[in-house]
This record gives sequence, structure tokens and C-alpha cells, in this order.
Amino acid sequence: MQTYIRPQFKSLKNRIEEPRQFIQVVVGPRQVGKTTMVRQLTETIAFPFHFASADETGPADAVWIAQQWEAARLKLELGGSSEVLLVIDEIQKISNWSEAVKRHWDKDTRESKNVKVILLGSARLLLQQGLTESLAGRFELIAMSHWSYAEMKEAFGFTPEQFVWFGGYPGAVALISDENRWKDYVRHALIETSVSKDILMLSRIDKPALLKQLFELSCAYSGQILSFNKMLGQLQDAGNATTLAHYLSLLDSAGLVTGLPNFSMAEVRARASSPKLQAMNTALLTAFLPHGFEQARLMPMEWGRQVESAVGAHLANAAKTTALKLYYWRHRNDEVDFVLKRGEKYIGIEVKSGLTSKAPGMSAFAKKYNPHKVLLVGASGIPWQQFLEMEPETLF
Repeated sequence: MQTYIRPQFKSLKNRIEEPRQFIQVVVGPRQVGKTTMVRQLTETIAFPFHFASADETGPADAVWIAQQWEAARLKLELGGSSEVLLVIDEIQKISNWSEAVKRHWDKDTRESKNVKVILLGSARLLLQQGLTESLAGRFELIAMSHWSYAEMKEAFGFTPEQFVWFGGYPGAVALISDENRWKDYVRHALIETSVSKDILMLSRIDKPALLKQLFELSCAYSGQILSFNKMLGQLQDAGNATTLAHYLSLLDSAGLVTGLPNFSMAEVRARASSPKLQAMNTALLTAFLPHGFEQARLMPMEWGRQVESAVGAHLANAAKTTALKLYYWRHRNDEVDFVLKRGEKYIGIEVKSGLTSKAPGMSAFAKKYNPHKVLLVGASGIPWQQFLEMEPETLF
């Protein structure tokens, strides 16, 4: 298999080869190829670089950042080059990282030292706070999402059905022939690491057991609308709706699950709605299921739910990396699975993976909002296999 290069590589390479202007910040969930992409970049540039990872150290602070910056400056001075690249991985693990980065970046700017900087992080919400508070006007953001079906197909020869079941974690592909081993890897090496390292270690969580229960509940109910009060009824560790909403936003920031709002022309009303739970990668659902791939394909209800979650994850990941916004729509007895919005245009999308093609909610949605278009994915509409290969932005 040839080395696969993710689409964001070209954008990052072009920015780094430009004259020094901004700090490049690459964010995305764990195991989506951020570090690999930057290492691919360092193999192509003509000037020296210094790579450091906060994941490989003990507790790191501003002094550690200063040490890495000085190492890059030394390479600039001794290497006979007019520029140098500094890469810091897992930057969000360093306390007060944004203030330290700002101080060194501004110092190099004043002294005309051409130290270019790439920061990598896997907890978007925690990164964003430091970026907006300390680095305003000094950075550009490159968002990376979970791997799409098109990417898994090109890199590993995945079929649509394999993608629906095993999802888009490239590091786990070698294990899919042994599903029990694959599920153990996803649960322990991916999920547990994301929750423990990206959330519990970096945020104040008063009820860590509740956070983990909420994650598992969100996977179990992926594709379903569930009020926070109903969630509380399903969870063992007592909490309140405000706590659950906060924990769901943290799980969202780590790229695990999200809560889609109900579409409304009034944005405030949409934000106050009950969320539709959506796993960002179908591997997160599969890892907790007792049956295997071949058995699931013979279970119409289970397989249909998995397909809808794959479509939802496809749309939700696109919304993380583009100007798209994603919702669901429900009014009384009418419902549409997804509403995709770009600017003032919006599209209603209903997923039917079984034999039925009835979607009464689509007519009600079209009559109420006169959308840009309405789409049926599945039976008698766009085949879901084909839809998973499409870039959602091309729908507009």
C-alpha cells in the first residue's frame, strides 16, 4: 500500500512554504493522522525543523516550551538556513501554553527570526479557548476530521459495508480480521485514551463516571433524539441537565460524539432543543456491540441504524471542517433525519436503508421551509453507498 496523504496536507504545505505570517494550528480527534501528516510534511521541506511532543514527556509547562523554541532557534543559527520549522504535538497538555507561545512568537517577530510554527492538538474546545484569548490575529486553523469512506477506500480498499461497521480509524485496520481484538483496541487504545487524556486530565470533571456513562449512552442511542431529562433517567450517576450538556460539549470537542440541534429559523430555539445524539465514527458504536460484522448485516434493524449513523457521521465530520452546519428537524409527528445548512440555503436529508422509501416528514419540511432541495438516501433515492463517497458541500 502506498502512503496515503490526507487532503489537508496540501493546504498546510502551501502555508508553511509562504513567508512567515501565522502560527499554523492543526486540530482534530485522536488517531486521524495529524502527526503523520506533519511528519510527511517535514520530509518534503528544504529547511530544518524541530519536532517535540508533549505526549512523550511528564508534566510540561512554559519552561518546556521555551526549551523547544530555543532548540529550533539554535538550528536556525547553526544550520545555514534562513528559516526553521518548530512543531509541537499535543500542545493542549501544556499548562498556560498559549501565553508562552504568544511570548516566543512575538519575540521572534520583533527580532526578525524566521521560526515558523505548527501546533497540533486533539481537544478542540480546550485549544480554542487558548487561541482566542491569547493568540488572536496570530494563527490559522486547519481542522481534521475522522477519515471518510472515500479515504478508507483509497487507502485500504474498504467496501461501503466495511466502513459502516469498522468506521474510519486507519490505525485499527490491521485488526479487523479478528473482531474481538479490534474491539478491544478501539475501546482501550482509542476511546479510553481520548476520554482520559483529552478530557479528564485537561478539564475539571466532578463526575468522571457520569461522563463515561454519557459517552456510552450517546453511542448506544446514536441517531436518536433524547432530551437531557431522559438521559438522566438512563444514567446511574446522578447529575443535572446543565452538567450533561457541558459533558456532551466536551465529548464533542474530543471528536467522539455530538448532539445535533433541532433546525429552526430562530438560532436560539435550535440551541435550546433536545439533542439528536450522533457518534462521529461508527467504530465507536460497533466497539460496544456483542455481535460481529456478518451477523449484523443479517439484522435489518441493527444494520439500518448503523447505516444511518454512518451517514450522520459523514455529515457531522464535514460540518467540523467546512462552513456547513448540521441539524435534525422534528415538529410534532413530522421528522427529518438531517438538515444541512450553508449560508441561507438548507437541504433536508432522510435516510432509508431498508426496503421502505416512505418519508412523510420530508413533505412537511418542504412545505414549511421551501428548502434548497430535499434528498432521500437509500431505497429509491441516492444509494447510501454512493452518498458516503460524496463531499457534502457539493450538494449545494
